[in-house]
Amino acid sequence: MNAEIIAVGSELLTPFRIDTNSLFLTRELNKLGVDVIRKAVVGDDRKELRRVLQQAMDVADLVVCSGGLGPTEDDLTREALADTLGRRLVRDDEILRTIQERFRRYGRAMPENNARQAMILEGAQALRNPRGTAPGQWIEVKGRVVVLLPGPPVELEAMFANEVRPRLEKLGHRRRLYVRDLRVTGLPESEVEQRVTSIYRQHPECDVTILSAPGEIQLHPRIWSEDAAAANKTLDEMVKGFALALGENLFSTSGESIEEVVGRELQQHRATIATAESCTGGMVAARLTNVPGSSTYFLGGVVCYSNDLKSAWTGVSPDVIEAKGAVSAEVAVALAEGIRRNTRATVGLSITGIAGPGGGTPEKPVGLVHIGLADERGTKERAFQFPGDRERVRSFATIGALDMVRRHFLYAALGKG
Repeated sequence: MNAEIIAVGSELLTPFRIDTNSLFLTRELNKLGVDVIRKAVVGDDRKELRRVLQQAMDVADLVVCSGGLGPTEDDLTREALADTLGRRLVRDDEILRTIQERFRRYGRAMPENNARQAMILEGAQALRNPRGTAPGQWIEVKGRVVVLLPGPPVELEAMFANEVRPRLEKLGHRRRLYVRDLRVTGLPESEVEQRVTSIYRQHPECDVTILSAPGEIQLHPRIWSEDAAAANKTLDEMVKGFALALGENLFSTSGESIEEVVGRELQQHRATIATAESCTGGMVAARLTNVPGSSTYFLGGVVCYSNDLKSAWTGVSPDVIEAKGAVSAEVAVALAEGIRRNTRATVGLSITGIAGPGGGTPEKPVGLVHIGLADERGTKERAFQFPGDRERVRSFATIGALDMVRRHFLYAALGKG
C-alpha cells in the first residue's frame, strides 16, 4: 500500500509555520507497512485543493489530509473533497451535540460557525476527536481510502492512534519497513559515501540515505520486507560492514546523539565533566544537559566570554592571554585545566574561537577554534578550522568538543592514551 500526505493551510506556505504533521504521519504509516510516495502542501484554496486531491487519488492507495477542518470560512478540506468525489455534505446531529457539549463544559455558548464541523461526507465514517471540536473522516472510494485529520498536532496524533491506526491494521499489510540509524562525525559526506558505497551495493534490495548535518553525517539503510528475520539479518550485516569502513568516526549505530554517547561513556567510567566555553556561549553545556540523568556526570560550566572572566573564573594568566591571544592553544589548555581544577571534575573541557562574522585576521581567520581537554594525566588540545557562518561555526565547535570527549574515552579503552 502506498500513500500521499496532503498538508492543508495557507500558513504552511509562509516562513512562520512548519508542517510537522507529515513527519509524524510518515513514521507511523511506515510502521504499518505503508510507503509514503509523495507529500504536498496546499493553501486554503478550494480549486487548488480539488486539483491536488484528484491527483493524489489517481496515484495513491491512501490519501491522508491534515488541516482545513476548522469552523472558519477558510477551512475548506471537507468542501473540496465533496466536490472531488461528487458527494454531499450532511450534518451529523450527534457530532453537533458533542461539539455543543464541549463548549458547555467550558461555560461558553457554541458559535454558529462551529456547526460546519458537524458536516460529514455521504458514506464517510466520522473519527472521534477527544482533544478538539473537529471530527476526522474516513472515506473509502473505488478501492482507495481518504482520511481527513485536524491540523493541530495534539489532535491529529491522538486521532491517528485511536481511530486511524486500528482501521489500517485491519487491512492486513504484512510488509514492514526496517531501518537502521547510524551517526558519523569527523568525515565529510563525500568521504562517508565513498567508504560505504561498495558495501550497500551488495544489497540492491536495500535503500541507503546519506544525510548531512552540522558536525555529523547520518546513514539510514532501509528495507521493505514481509520477512522480519531476513530484513534484520541483512541490515545487521550492512551495519557491521559500515562500522569497519568508518572506524572510530562512527559514534552510534542506533540513532543516539553525540551527547547521549558522551553521557554513557562518562557514566560507564564513573567520570564527571565541567566546561569552560567562550565562542560557543554555553552550547556544550546545553547539549550535555539535554540528556536525562546528566546531573550524575555534568558538574557545571562557565561562559567566560571576556578575557577578565577567563582569568577570574578559570585562572588563565593575563600574561598568557596578552602574549598568545584569547584564541590560542595555550588559552584553551589553561581553560580546560582551570575549570577541572576549580570544579574537581574528572574531565575539564574548553572552547575558544572566532565564530565571526568579524574578528578574524590572516593569522587567525574566522572559523578557527581551539578545544582543550584536561584530566589527571594531562591536557590535550586540537585546533579546527570550521566552515560557514557564525551559527555553523558554533555548531561545529560544539559537536567537535563533545566528540573529543568521546574519542578520549575510546582511545583510553584501546590503550592509545
